[in-house]
Amino acid sequence: MAPCPFRPLAPFSVGPASAPIQIGFLKGRRGAVLAHFAMHSTPFRILCAGAALCALASARGGGDPGMFTGQGDVGTVSMPGTGVFDATRGAYTVGASGANMWFKEDAMHFVWKKASGDLSIAADIAFVGSSAQAHRKACLVIRQNLDPGSAYVDVAQHGDGLTSLQFREAQGGTTQEIQSNVAAPRRVRLDKIGDTVYLSVAAGREEPHPSGASFRLRFADPFYVGLAVSAHDDKAFETAVFSRVELGEASQAAAAPQPGLKIITLPSGDRRVADR
Repeated sequence: MAPCPFRPLAPFSVGPASAPIQIGFLKGRRGAVLAHFAMHSTPFRILCAGAALCALASARGGGDPGMFTGQGDVGTVSMPGTGVFDATRGAYTVGASGANMWFKEDAMHFVWKKASGDLSIAADIAFVGSSAQAHRKACLVIRQNLDPGSAYVDVAQHGDGLTSLQFREAQGGTTQEIQSNVAAPRRVRLDKIGDTVYLSVAAGREEPHPSGASFRLRFADPFYVGLAVSAHDDKAFETAVFSRVELGEASQAAAAPQPGLKIITLPSGDRRVADR
C-alpha cells in the first residue's frame, strides 16, 4: 500500500482543554493490543477522516509518484485503475481493467508526465500472476493527449509474450503495429528522435538493442510519456510491475540501421520484424 500523502501543513488544535483525549486499550481477538479514542471526541473524528482519506488515496494510487506527475484512467473502464510507486525497489505497480489499447480508442490506466523534444523511456516489465487473457498489455507510452482516441506510439508487452510497437497516426485513427521478433523481452525501450520513435529490446541481461521497428509520428510539444496497463477484458483487472524505469535523453544508437533485419507484412495488414 502506498504511504498516505496527507500530512499536517501546520500545527493545529484538536479541541479545547476541557475535552481531553480519552484513550483506552483493548485486547483484540488474536491478543493484539488496540488503542482507541472515545467515539464522541474530536480526535476520534479526525482519526477516522484521515484513515478514510489515506485509504482512498491508496486505492487511487496516491503517495509518492516517483518521476511521474500524474495518473488516471483513459477511456471507459469498469474498475478504477491504480498506480503505486515503491521507492525502496524503484518500481511502479500499475493495475487496470479496460477492453483494449487498440482500434480507434483506448481503455487503460496511465501513469504519466508531460514532456517535450527528444527523449527515451525504458523499463523491465513483468505481469503479476497468471491470466487466461493472452493479450493483457503493459506498455511504455508516448501520447499526444489523454483522450481515448489520441495519437500515440507505444511498446506493448502482451501476456503471451508478444511485444509490438503500436501506433495510432492521428486522433481517432486506427491502431496498427509492428511486431518484434523477440518474444517476452526482459527490458524494452523507446527513443523519440525528431519525429521518429524507435523500439529497442533486450532478451537477456544485456542493454536493449535496436529491434528494427520504428514509426514516424509528429508530436506537438508538450506530449505525455509514461506507463500504461490494459486488461484486454473490461470485466477483469490486470497488474504489471515496471522496474528499473529510466526516463532520459534519446540515444542516436537506437536509430542505427539494422541490415540483418527486414519488416514483412502479415495477412492482417500488420507488420513484423524478421531476419533477412
